[in-house]
Amino acid sequence: MVDTPPAEPVAPAPDWTTLSDEHLLDMRMCDLPVALHGTEVEARIQRVDAELQARGLTPPHYWLSDEWFSPDGIPGVAVPFYLAHPRLARLELAQMLEVEGGDDDTCMKILRHEAGHAIDNAYQLRRRPTRRRLFGSPAVEYPEYYTPKPYSRSFVQHLDHWYAQSHPDEDFAETFAVWLDPSAHWSTRYAGWPAHRKLEYMDRLMRDVAARPPAVVSKRQIDPLPRLRKTLREHYKKKREHYGLDHPDFYESDLGNMFSSAPEYARNPSAAKFLRKIRREARATVASFTDSYQYTIEQLIAKIIERCRELNLRLTDAEDVTKTDFMVFLTVQTMNYLHSGRHRVAL
Repeated sequence: MVDTPPAEPVAPAPDWTTLSDEHLLDMRMCDLPVALHGTEVEARIQRVDAELQARGLTPPHYWLSDEWFSPDGIPGVAVPFYLAHPRLARLELAQMLEVEGGDDDTCMKILRHEAGHAIDNAYQLRRRPTRRRLFGSPAVEYPEYYTPKPYSRSFVQHLDHWYAQSHPDEDFAETFAVWLDPSAHWSTRYAGWPAHRKLEYMDRLMRDVAARPPAVVSKRQIDPLPRLRKTLREHYKKKREHYGLDHPDFYESDLGNMFSSAPEYARNPSAAKFLRKIRREARATVASFTDSYQYTIEQLIAKIIERCRELNLRLTDAEDVTKTDFMVFLTVQTMNYLHSGRHRVAL
């Protein structure tokens, strides 16, 4: 009888949370072993649900997907996968330079906004003539880009990027979110604004629908995480393209006001090297000033650095003075981009 050699032990599969970004990006989204249960975002969902129930409204259902969204006709909310685990949040930060909904305040704002869409669907409110007259027709096609008017008082100010101005349905959801927020104090905050009429209507409308059951109670999920077969790499490639800069316009004459290639400045620090040193601070600061995506600003900075390198530009003034001048320059360029009709609607 021939002895059978013992089988080679099978090495355990590596813990996905310890993978490098490069290896993690090759995982399919459907293979991510994550769930909403037990996460910080679940606790925030419960808080929003409590706010809805206190107003007599039926909360939506929730599931993990690739992005935030509430599908047309479904009283539910998709939550992005990266909020289900700290490792995925770190990958999102590395890929997109920010984690949308990663902090408590922003997450609660988004959840209230998406709840507005879900309630709209649950009670089929877009059919109501007054809703359509105040907010506009839901049938209007979503634009790829929109031109916000930052000082308009016809819209509430809730999410960044003046998002209420992007589409009638977003105006409705943003108005709902402000109405729902217990800390918004909308009756005084928006007193005298045209937007106040929308909030008053929302208050009347929600009191009316709270007295009746939802017309739509479907628990259907669109693009749930277990059905998404794309890899994380494919997901982020598409997302970066979506939020990228189509036409990163800046003017070399403006760069010439801060930097120079003249021989007398040849011993001064390289403009490209200096901008690389301050790029993170500049990106975050200008994002907070302009309500723009950090990824969009990063692309603009990268183009400026590359042009400074090609032209061999150098500083002509002290670093602290140049830093201030560059912040102003970058803010102006970003605002020009936003107000030129190139403000992209979210995915």
